[in-house]
Amino acid sequence: MERDELDCFLILSEELHFGRTADRMRLSRARVSQLVQRLERRVGAPLFVRTSRRVALTALGHSLRKDITPHHRAIEAAFARASATARGTDGVLHVGFSNPLAGEIVMKATEALRAGHPGLAVEICEVTLSDPYGQLRKGEFDVQLTPFPMREDDLGGSQALLTEARVLAISTGHPLSGRDSLTLEDLADVPLLTIDGELPDYWREYHVPSHTPSGRPIGRGPAITNMEEALTLVAGGKGALLSAAHTATYRARPGVAYVPFADAAPLGYGLVWRAGDHTGAVRAFARTAAEAARSLTLSDPAPPDAVTVAP
Repeated sequence: MERDELDCFLILSEELHFGRTADRMRLSRARVSQLVQRLERRVGAPLFVRTSRRVALTALGHSLRKDITPHHRAIEAAFARASATARGTDGVLHVGFSNPLAGEIVMKATEALRAGHPGLAVEICEVTLSDPYGQLRKGEFDVQLTPFPMREDDLGGSQALLTEARVLAISTGHPLSGRDSLTLEDLADVPLLTIDGELPDYWREYHVPSHTPSGRPIGRGPAITNMEEALTLVAGGKGALLSAAHTATYRARPGVAYVPFADAAPLGYGLVWRAGDHTGAVRAFARTAAEAARSLTLSDPAPPDAVTVAP
């Protein structure tokens, strides 16, 4: 059954007048007649008695209307709820964050949303380092704030909200730890910790490069699944870690030095969501997160100077 046939049948069974039915459906009377006739052919019997003076339901028409009406109302209610969810900001929004700086922005955005959208509750959780998009794909998050790059066909995202310099986390016992700055060529002199998990090749190469810009191979250290494990291995001299500059502030610890790069491209952060799920709640969070990123960078003394708002 076509949707227009169903709508026409229910409206005509209520109005019992072809003219008023046509007006409500914004169709011609001839089109209404065609829809009714098509439905009657589909059923195999008349649903209406039509005379020059009146329109009435047949016994079969009464029975069909009784059976269809509750289901039609349920379908309309389901679409209305879906539409309201897409447009509105009520309910619960699950937000992921990748590291302490992203978490601070998410928390600031959450606090700001409470004032403007009291019907929206935000629940936050850290994104797993070894599976940067798995929780999002499974629906555990509605949106997440994570480092770029992101080149996934089934995911959408914002432009970078901010960028940050990168540093090398390295044991204080390694000769490179005493340098004022490093170049990417220096990575050939120390093994990099790898990240355990099913990671996109482009993502792994950006965060754990296999070669220096000139083509020299970069050694591989042990695989890690979280930052605490990584910094423990770094302090123990088992390898180094390419990291965001804020790590020196949020994760300072004995035995680990953070040395800046003179030539490494900055790390961008942006919001990522499932393609097609850019709901009203996600849009509201995206706007608020952008404001929180600007506020954090411009006025909060805690983050390192290397953090800047992306243009």
